[in-house]
Amino acid sequence: MGKNGPEVLETVAADLHVHTCLSPCATLDMTPTKIVHEARKKGLAIIAITDHNSAENAGAVVAAARDTGLWVIPGIEVTSTEEAHIVGLFSDTERAFSMQELIYETLQKGENKEELFGIQVVANELDEVESINKRILIGATDLSSEEVVQAIHDRGGLAVAAHIDRQSFSIVSQLGFIPDELSLDAIEISSRMRLDEARKVFEAYDWAPFITASDAHDLEEVGTSPTWFRVGHRDMPELRLALAGVEGRKIIKGNTESFQGANLH
Repeated sequence: MGKNGPEVLETVAADLHVHTCLSPCATLDMTPTKIVHEARKKGLAIIAITDHNSAENAGAVVAAARDTGLWVIPGIEVTSTEEAHIVGLFSDTERAFSMQELIYETLQKGENKEELFGIQVVANELDEVESINKRILIGATDLSSEEVVQAIHDRGGLAVAAHIDRQSFSIVSQLGFIPDELSLDAIEISSRMRLDEARKVFEAYDWAPFITASDAHDLEEVGTSPTWFRVGHRDMPELRLALAGVEGRKIIKGNTESFQGANLH
């Protein structure tokens, strides 16, 4: 019960793993305004910008989405020293940039080989090129998976084990299992596996909430494997409550589990 009567909750679609043209493996048309347009076209209410080891385009997408009703979460997909991908989701760009600072200090040294990995474009909210990131963003940091999760939590963020069903660059593929001491806020399943199947395959990890996300590297992939959340507002505290499944907030459905009647706008 809210102060002015019953609390109103809404069901919204979210894609919490989207790359931009900053990620070397993403297409160059993954620019801020195009991502926002595609997300709205797909009926998404929430997206997270999660480039490899960098948050330099997160602010531009946040700005591009201003006054559209789309909530853009600044995030980073961090590569641990074991080459496991862990997504950090933050309440604002300042916290994301703080995480980025730590990543840059510990990231593999050297210069990106554009002919091999691809160009890494830093863009503004108008899709104009601001600069080219020369770091090896596709590389690994010197941070262990446990240190990555702790650093995310130290900045008030949510730590998500990325695409654990994949045969490479997941905590399960790299470590063979998810350590009990890894305090994850969620476990992500890729679009390659149905969520109901994943719950059976990875039932040992049912202590954490399962979500699905696209891991989009091109525009067509945006929103292809969403998670539907029941929330009161579109902000980080509400998302945290939904992942915990408390106070009426919860995860409704993921990817191929269809849900009718969702408020997708």
